[in-house]
Amino acid sequence: MEQSISFKIGKGSIAHNARDFTASNVDSNRSQYNIEYVNKDLKQTYHKLFDDAVTKYNARQTRSDRTIPNYYEKIRMGKQEKLFHEVIVQVGNMDTMNCLGKNGELGKVILDEYMKGFQERNPNLYVFSAHLHMDEQTPHLHIDFIPFTTGSKRGLETRVSLKQALKSQGFNGGSRSETEWNQWVNAEKMEVAKIMNKYEVKWVNLDTHNKPLDVLNFKKEKRKEEISKLDHEILTLKKQYNSLQNMTPYLNDAFNALNNEELWLLPEPNKLTLASTYHKNIVQPKFSKLRAFIQPLINQVFDIVKELINLKTQLIFLKSENTELKNSIDELSYENRELKRDMNKLKKFFGKDTIENALTFKIVKSKRKEIHK
Repeated sequence: MEQSISFKIGKGSIAHNARDFTASNVDSNRSQYNIEYVNKDLKQTYHKLFDDAVTKYNARQTRSDRTIPNYYEKIRMGKQEKLFHEVIVQVGNMDTMNCLGKNGELGKVILDEYMKGFQERNPNLYVFSAHLHMDEQTPHLHIDFIPFTTGSKRGLETRVSLKQALKSQGFNGGSRSETEWNQWVNAEKMEVAKIMNKYEVKWVNLDTHNKPLDVLNFKKEKRKEEISKLDHEILTLKKQYNSLQNMTPYLNDAFNALNNEELWLLPEPNKLTLASTYHKNIVQPKFSKLRAFIQPLINQVFDIVKELINLKTQLIFLKSENTELKNSIDELSYENRELKRDMNKLKKFFGKDTIENALTFKIVKSKRKEIHK
């Protein structure tokens, strides 16, 4: 059996990963088969990792404006580092390793074994949240970690740094395609591949030849489809919103009716009429009539305002999601152009046949290594 290995950067939705809420693509009946390895509070984890270093750093400062009152907020508001990173690890795809298929349980076993060795292999990537999901299409892991480095001579002794954390683990980077991150991802893929070999599953490396371009184009098309759906939803909500706003004149007429003085005036009591009789025969019926007139208006206003607020909230959310998807397409387009440009440069310099032969040789050599392991 042959399977691919996917190692993607996740959005870091901790609540979704922990199933604090159920998304539309989740089968809640199968959530019982998920595995939660760790689920710690992010802020508390920051206190655990960095409070001692922050205390020592602040004690050395002679000016109060140079102290760090809250390291979590400093990183959150800063632009150099992220609060945490998430990777999504998957073996195969929804066709070859479907949760409900014959290989679903095997995928779970492989990922479970991989996850159990993750923290030991990566001492500078503190895992505060990790979940294996079996309630979607394909078994996959969400691993959320805080990268940190220790022993710094300047600033905080222990601080957040992805680059330095990976360097501490032996990934020193090099060219643009051989960054610390890429080196680490490839090393982790090899760890997954080793476990796969134990179960007689071979790794099909989709990162060779022209596959990256195909994958990026596929992602772009999927993003465009999602944007098209969101545009349709936004248009529908706008129509509903405008329809409700068109009811404003009707409400204005109703409120104008309330301003009619005759509606509120009580007839003058006869001098011979008792107060109790006047109250019973005149005041109470008038009050009942007013209440019957006003109550439906109040209910309608409440319902319309509630619906308007709900629609406005949905519109804001969908517009935000739409913007994120469009930004994602721009990023993929840029990465696609860069890859094509690099490939064309190589073909122009070395010749098309030379490059294609070299890529073919690399694939064959990689396969031979796997066979002779």
